Amino acid sequence: MRLARVLRIALSVILATVTAVSAGRLLQRRRATQHRNDLRRLAATSRGRTVSTDDFEGLPEPVQDYFANVLSEGQQYVETVALEQEGELRPGGAKSAWKPFTATQYVTTDPPGFFWNATVGLWPLIDIQVGDWYCGGDGSARVSALGLLPLGGDDANPELNRGELLRYLAEAVWYPTALLPSEGVEWNPADESTAKATLEYGDTSATLTFHFTENDEVSQVHAEQRPRRVDDGYEPTPWTGRWHDYETHNGMRVPTTGKVLWHLPDGKVEAWRGRLTEISYGE
Repeated sequence: MRLARVLRIALSVILATVTAVSAGRLLQRRRATQHRNDLRRLAATSRGRTVSTDDFEGLPEPVQDYFANVLSEGQQYVETVALEQEGELRPGGAKSAWKPFTATQYVTTDPPGFFWNATVGLWPLIDIQVGDWYCGGDGSARVSALGLLPLGGDDANPELNRGELLRYLAEAVWYPTALLPSEGVEWNPADESTAKATLEYGDTSATLTFHFTENDEVSQVHAEQRPRRVDDGYEPTPWTGRWHDYETHNGMRVPTTGKVLWHLPDGKVEAWRGRLTEISYGE
């Protein structure tokens, strides 16, 4: 009798867990669809513009060489992007364990915006959902267990908004027409292999230093001060994103793997490393 009771309790716990996981994932899908629809409503309708070499004339030499490498004459300007990713991230600091994640991301370029929805595995059947949203110039971040139990997050504020715009600019190597001057990016020379890009949207400004290789690819982007979430708010912290393994997608050369890290007083801390598993444009 005791064994039968234990088995019934165990089965009930398993069924409750499976039900909660299924409900949470369904809720996350609905939220992702809503955020995607919000981005679409704000996005400009198809403009049908195409790239010309005149679009990057007069820019710093490494920037011109980069555009000549990753874009071609007649390439359509990117308006929307759908991405799928997998990799590992650290939910905590340098001593925290790497956790596997899968994510979907949707991006609009006019105006700049994105929604990133990640599932991070903690234990079998137990995961946390991480959402990062930038829409209409406002950022938002959410973390929940099983997609149901809120664990943390933040709403729009100047620091979060700036951090999200910096992220958009750093990830524009996946949609490189968004880095052209006609899309609002101002380029200034630094040296023969680096240049600074600045993008302003609303009341927020983001500046990154882009590092270019001899193969005319972006290998690294760096922010001297990206807002980093800490217990009592945000702390400006040097931040770097590194890009590798370029492939051609929809006529454009884009990186398919990368990592990001913070430069803390006691050393560098990698926070994310991943790869694209799928990318499509105009979705």
